[in-house]
Amino acid sequence: MSYDPPLSGVRILDLSTGPMTAVSRLFADLGAEVTVARLRGVTDDATVGPYVGGVAIGTAINRDGMPAVEVDPFTPEGREAFSGLLDGADILIESSRPGSEAEAALAVRTIHAEHPDLVILSLSDFGRDTEYRTWQATSPVLHALSSELSRSGIPGREPLIPPADLPYQVAAAQAAVMTLSVFLDRLRTGEGDLIDFAVLDGAMQALDPPFGSAGSASAGVAVSAQPRNWDAEKQRYPIIACKDGHVRICILSKRQWQGMFTLMGSPEEFADPSFDKLGKRFRSPHLLEAIEAFCADKTRAELEARCQAHGVPAAAVLTLSEALNAEHFTARGFFHDAELAPGVVAPIPVGVSEIDGHRASSLNAPQTASARPSGAPMLAARQRKGQGLPLEGIRVLDLGVIVVGADTARLFGDLGADVVKIEHSAHMDGLRIGRPTAMTQPFAAGHRNKRSIGIDLRLEEGRELAHRLVAQSDVVLTNYKPGVAESLGMEYATLRRINPNIVVVDSSAFGPTGPWAKRLGYGPLVRAAVGFTNLWTYPGEPDTFCDTVTVYPDHVAARIGTLSALALLLRRERTGEGGAASISQAEVMLSHLAADIAADALQRAGHTSADAAAADTPWGLYRAAGEDCWIAITARDDADRRALAGVVGHLAEEDGSLDDAVRAWTAQRSHLDAMTELQAAGVPAGAVLHAHEIPQWGYYEQRRAFREELHPHGTEPFMMENVQIHCDHVPDPPLGQAPLLGEQTAEIAAELLGLGDDEIAALLERGVLENPSLQAPAPM
Repeated sequence: MSYDPPLSGVRILDLSTGPMTAVSRLFADLGAEVTVARLRGVTDDATVGPYVGGVAIGTAINRDGMPAVEVDPFTPEGREAFSGLLDGADILIESSRPGSEAEAALAVRTIHAEHPDLVILSLSDFGRDTEYRTWQATSPVLHALSSELSRSGIPGREPLIPPADLPYQVAAAQAAVMTLSVFLDRLRTGEGDLIDFAVLDGAMQALDPPFGSAGSASAGVAVSAQPRNWDAEKQRYPIIACKDGHVRICILSKRQWQGMFTLMGSPEEFADPSFDKLGKRFRSPHLLEAIEAFCADKTRAELEARCQAHGVPAAAVLTLSEALNAEHFTARGFFHDAELAPGVVAPIPVGVSEIDGHRASSLNAPQTASARPSGAPMLAARQRKGQGLPLEGIRVLDLGVIVVGADTARLFGDLGADVVKIEHSAHMDGLRIGRPTAMTQPFAAGHRNKRSIGIDLRLEEGRELAHRLVAQSDVVLTNYKPGVAESLGMEYATLRRINPNIVVVDSSAFGPTGPWAKRLGYGPLVRAAVGFTNLWTYPGEPDTFCDTVTVYPDHVAARIGTLSALALLLRRERTGEGGAASISQAEVMLSHLAADIAADALQRAGHTSADAAAADTPWGLYRAAGEDCWIAITARDDADRRALAGVVGHLAEEDGSLDDAVRAWTAQRSHLDAMTELQAAGVPAGAVLHAHEIPQWGYYEQRRAFREELHPHGTEPFMMENVQIHCDHVPDPPLGQAPLLGEQTAEIAAELLGLGDDEIAALLERGVLENPSLQAPAPM
């Protein structure tokens, strides 16, 4: 089967520079034609390192294979050329700095008025509609202001900045999803839009959101309400020393614990049935010691094999080099050598999605592109609900579980799609903690704007009902353990026979092929297996693994899945046929390390690195006044250093370093006051906000980032995210509250399956359909 890139024919004009050029990389790998335009007086020369052999590796990877044009908009010929480029584009991406001469010269609102069918993605660190619009960010600043940094590191010590440029990488995925959803709607309405995208919003939403879905190890407690307890954190996904390094083990469910108990020889000390409960195991003063003793004389490979055989998810803690040389990634062919500059050849990722079994990458794209899309015949026939949301009329069947499953479908629901979650109490979503009639903040945050139908897919009759829903749907989302979708008759090969127009996206830990394809996988195990956990340590302290609290890469992998689904829906408008996408969480993560991987390969090949920072350049975390209060300060260049010196009163002729002066200055100020003063001077700085501080901070208030709701089956009000996209024509997300398990079973069975009351009652009686919420006790 030949490969038809889903975004083939879509034309993108990209004026952006810096780390957010990662947005166009995502689009180009899905088949879009990206033209890089450099406008004199508008486009700056910001690049992304590491810098090796005179090449900015991050920028080179993001721009690989993209043609570039130079335009002078201050001449008649240049203005005509730029107008022609805009006429030929479907999407414009720009990143002029708010308040700058470049922003004024570009006049993006004038472009929007003159090209009303153009979808414009306007990127900036803090958005363009708040009093913070001129503030500037770096990765540490974004980590700090998203609250993620407050959860990274050993409690009581300086927070630990995670590896890679994660805030920009995840924000790029969020920006791509929002842009493509608006463009898909533009094809049926003819009306474009202007998206005001703040990198900080994207980083907060897609990295480790403080009020989003938390992993099943959270036991239903919101991230914002989880106290920092180092001993408990080490038990969530414990990293155990063994004969030749470390392994990470996942023991969350009763089944997993019983497998570990058997593997350890069924020690009498832990035989009490109370150890089946997660809380009991967390509180045990000796269980972790016993597991450590069991692992001490065994190798990583031996423990991986024995744990997996007993149903206990486990992964060796590998170095990045070990991961890249692992048989799985070699077999998957995730990296391909590319010439990033003349004579500079390095391995780069071959796309982070597989479409119809093919790597979605510009390296694999056919030479001939499709015609430019001009309409959406299938979506145009769909009835809208009048909410003004871009995905109205699309129906999604959500079979996803835990965080990836929650977020992938929730993005569709927030943007107007009808999302139907298919579930059953015999195999409940791991985010449903306790009774199926209970509601927690993590579930409420991840499953708002969805309906739930209880169907037992283990039964032939249940599968037939699910297939009847597939026949009426556009998208099916799964992230089951390997082999489960096939056993339930919900994999793409079966579903496409039922509905040739269906789009199916499956997400897994390591992808659908390769030696590790059938491994049981959770985000922390994936981080261990790809070398990320080994990188997330304090310098010089290799055993201080500090990635336990975060749920990365779940949220961003969900964005990649949603983006792939939207791209396939767009292709469906062109071809009339659906398609399948597969997402490997491991490869999403490795793509975020791509620049470092390429730079390391080049350095080993003899190229010279040029990344050394100037002496006495403040960059990192500084203690502020108050308990556990910190501020990230990042002086990027001499201009930042001079501005910083002016703020803290440091004179060049004084004894002592600028770094010492900064530490003395921040120690006397609150983290918020210090941040505000430094940002006013043009220095990128961010207070390390704790989760509970986030909703009340002025920036997030002005961006309408959060909302509070009282769920009828919750015990207290829930705080959760609000606005996902800021643009002229798209309103805030709907207010649909997360359903109890099977809460809309009868409604959906009648509306979509055409069943009468007696038929529904009979199916409920036989257990084919389910609605435990009918027996829900009234909230106290």
